Amino acid sequence: MTGLIQLIYSSQPFGFDTAMLNGILIIARRNNPRDDITGALICRRDLYLQLLEGPREAVEARYRRIARDDRHLEVVQRVSRPVTERLFPTWAMRDDPARSWLWTAKEVDDGALDRATPEDFIAVFERLAGALD
Repeated sequence: MTGLIQLIYSSQPFGFDTAMLNGILIIARRNNPRDDITGALICRRDLYLQLLEGPREAVEARYRRIARDDRHLEVVQRVSRPVTERLFPTWAMRDDPARSWLWTAKEVDDGALDRATPEDFIAVFERLAGALD
């Protein structure tokens, strides 16, 4: 049996615009249900922060494809952990513009993501999931 995991990564968008973001979301929303992957993408011009959740093999394969995708720069895995429940069970890919409670662009430039703990990244998505309730 395949275990359920959550994987969180950050990256820097290359050529970010609404059309590119919509293309990413359309593909994710088409392919993720097929692969039993759910999750959320927090996005803004300087940052993608994404949580993928589902069967380990499917999530890790998706992450490897993202890491090779030329629309992403500086892809860094921040969290990979086994879970028993999904945070976004009904979302093939929830998208969310970065909120004020997320790190500012200056904080990101100053290394906030590298100083953040796995728990900090998980808390961002738990807050987003809670906002859906």
